[in-house]
Amino acid sequence: MTTPCRSCYDENEALTLKVPKDGFKVVQHVPIGSAGREHNTLYLAPRRITDEEFNAAELNTLIDRMYAIMESKSGVGIAANQIGKRLQLFIIEAKVDNPRYSVLGPVEKQVFINPKITRVSTLRKNFWHGCLSAHGEPRGNVASFEWIEYESQNEKGEMQKGRLDGFAAVIFQHEFRHLMGGTYLDLSQQLLDRDVLNAKIEKGELPFFEFVDETLPLLIEGYQLGRAIEGTRDLDSSR
Repeated sequence: MTTPCRSCYDENEALTLKVPKDGFKVVQHVPIGSAGREHNTLYLAPRRITDEEFNAAELNTLIDRMYAIMESKSGVGIAANQIGKRLQLFIIEAKVDNPRYSVLGPVEKQVFINPKITRVSTLRKNFWHGCLSAHGEPRGNVASFEWIEYESQNEKGEMQKGRLDGFAAVIFQHEFRHLMGGTYLDLSQQLLDRDVLNAKIEKGELPFFEFVDETLPLLIEGYQLGRAIEGTRDLDSSR
C-alpha cells in the first residue's frame, strides 16, 4: 500500500536499500521553516550507491518498487528520497499514453544512480511542474535548461554518459532537484491550481514550454556543473 506521508524518516532504514515490511509511502513537501522539514528525506543529503551494492537483489528490488509506485501514480519520474530513502537514485519515463503528458511525447525509461550534470544549454525553457511529493498542491512555474549532458551509473553499476533535451531534460532536472534537496515549491514564485492553469494554457494566456530569460527561477539553482550531489548545498542551508 502506498499512501502520502508528510515527514517519513527512519534514520536507520533511510540510508539502506531495505524495503519496509509495510511498503513505501510517498513523502510530501514541507515548506521552509515548517516543523518536520528537518526530519524529511526530501531535504536531507542522500548518499551514493556503493560499488558493492550494484547488481545486488536489494538494489534491483528497490528500483522495481520505485518504478511500480511511479506507474501507479501516472508519474514520469521518481527519486529515492520521495519514498523515504536517502540514496542517489532516480528513474524517468514518460509513456506515450500517459494521460497528463502525452502531448510532450514519450521519454525512454532510464535509471540514474550517483548522477552529475556536466554541461547545460545556454537557453532555458519554462515548465509548470507538479509532483508526487506535492499531492494537492498547486502547479509551479520554473525554468530548466533546454538540454543537459550527464554522467551517471545504471542499475548494473556501468558508467553512462549522455545528453537529454526536451521533456526528458525537464524530468531529469526535476528529479535531480530532489537529490539536491527540495521541490519546485521551494523555488517557484508563480503557483496556480491545475484546473485554472490548464484553462489559461489552452487559451494561450500563459507560456508553456517556451524559452524564458533568467528572471524565472531555475529549478536546479545552486548546482555547480560536474559536482557530485554530496558536494551541493540544499535549499535550507542556502537561504
